[in-house]
Order: sequence, then C-alpha cells, then structure tokens
Amino acid sequence: MLRSLLIGIIAGQRAMTPLALASGAARQGKLDEGTLPSLLAHPLVSAGTVAMAGAEMAGDKMTTAPDRTVAAGLIGRTITSAAAGAAFAPKDRRVAGAALATAAALATSFGGLWLRKRAMARYGQTASGFVEDALLVGSGLAVALALPRR
Repeated sequence: MLRSLLIGIIAGQRAMTPLALASGAARQGKLDEGTLPSLLAHPLVSAGTVAMAGAEMAGDKMTTAPDRTVAAGLIGRTITSAAAGAAFAPKDRRVAGAALATAAALATSFGGLWLRKRAMARYGQTASGFVEDALLVGSGLAVALALPRR
C-alpha cells in the first residue's frame, strides 16, 4: 500500500504522471496481474500516458497554466490517482489503494501549490517547474520501478 500512497502524493503535483509511471511499471512486470495493469501495459496506452504526462509538464511552464487546485485539476487528480493507486496496490487491495492514493493526491495538491508558489516567487515559473518535474519523475521512477512488487 506504500506504493499507492506515494503515487498519490505524486498525483497531487502532476495529474498525468502517475498513469505514465503505472504504465511503465506494468510493462516491466512490476504490478500484480489484473485487468487494469494489463490495460496500462498495452503499448498504445503506455505511449498515450507518457505523451499526456509530457504535455502536462510542458503546459505547467506556461503563464496561463491554472493552479492545480482548480476544480478541473482536482477532478483529474481524483481519477488518475485512483487508477494509479489501484494499479500499484496488491491485487486483493485495489479499492483501498485507489482510495489511499486519491486522499493523498487531494491533500498534497494544496501543500504542493503553496510550495510551488513560494519557489516561483523566488526562481520563476519555468525554473521551479523543471525542478518540480525532476523531483516527481525521479521519485516516481523509484516508486514504479525500483521497489519490488507488494
């Protein structure tokens, strides 16, 4: 369940990255078997999730990017964190994994925004966004690929 919690924290900062990470983990055989991991492992789904995560990261650097706590952002985080949290959970605890990841995503969205705004005031939107992306992708890869199943 730790992986579900951690992927939820990442979802609080980037909505699409957890699905890309879950797809990568599924393709590497790091998830328990099931319908969701099988879907995420499909090459087209995997490519799509990576493309969406990349587009989100690029859009985050734009001055017109909305805060992650707007309603649409929170709805997106709810959906993607639930799917990724379920995928990273043990097969018999997928509902609990989805709930845990969703709670973590929603809770950390606000703290992450607060921290990002402080960083933006000091370093600018682009620089702070690249640092945030590097932290999220690095830690996300550790969650998705380096940790053993369960």
